[in-house]
Parts: sequence; structure tokens; C-alpha cells
Amino acid sequence: MSQGPLALQWDQPCPCARFSTKAMPLRFYDCCEQYLQGDAARPAPDAHSLMRSRYSAFVLQREAYLLATWHASTRPAQVGFDTAGKWLGLEVQEATNSSPTDAEVEFVARFKPLGASAWRLHERSRFVLQEGRWWYVDGVQLG
Repeated sequence: MSQGPLALQWDQPCPCARFSTKAMPLRFYDCCEQYLQGDAARPAPDAHSLMRSRYSAFVLQREAYLLATWHASTRPAQVGFDTAGKWLGLEVQEATNSSPTDAEVEFVARFKPLGASAWRLHERSRFVLQEGRWWYVDGVQLG
């Protein structure tokens, strides 16, 4: 269980590793922070942005955001965090819309538990657009 959300300065690179059009890492303030702000948050405009913001939420241990963006049909009661480990990076491999309300994002996220070897989560996540918001539904682990 988490000991509470972690802090990140607004001008640090965003954990999701998104780049600007000038191939520079986006600052947290210009990227995922706008979605993670709690009551003042704006909804992610697409499944790709939602997936990146959810990765940032895992890095920063923002359980409330993860639960609030998880579709009610598959949402767990809580999210557990390995508070001693560290997320090492995210690579989005593909983001596709199969319809105006359904999308998939394939990504690889790397994590290093304390005192153990790093591992990769390679997943194809499903998202749905309902009531004007994108929701994470579920994911299938690949390789």
C-alpha cells in the first residue's frame, strides 16, 4: 500500500517521457500534471494521453487518479504500489482507435524493485470513450 502521493516539481521532465514538437522532453506542468490535479484536473483528450497520465500516476503513486480513470466495470477497490521500487521509463509503441469510442495503446513500462532485477510490463491496454471521457478498461500482457 502507498504511503501517499509522491511530489514532482512542475518544471521537471514528465514521467511519461512525452516529447514536444521540437524533440525536447515536456515538463510535467505542460504534460500530465493538468490531468492529475485532482478536482481541477481536465480529462485526457484521447486514450494515448490517458495512458501516459496513468503511467505518471503510477510513478507518483496517485491512487485516486488511477481509480477515477478506471472504467467502473473493471475498477479494483484499491491500487497497490511498491513504494521501495522505481519506475524506469515508458515507451509507447502504438496508439490506435478502432472506432470513435474505442482505442488501444500498446506500451512497455520498466520497473526496478528494490534489491531485485528490473522487469518490463508490455501491455496492450483497452480504452473506451463514455460521457465525454476516456476510461481505462483493461489490458493484455504481451511477451
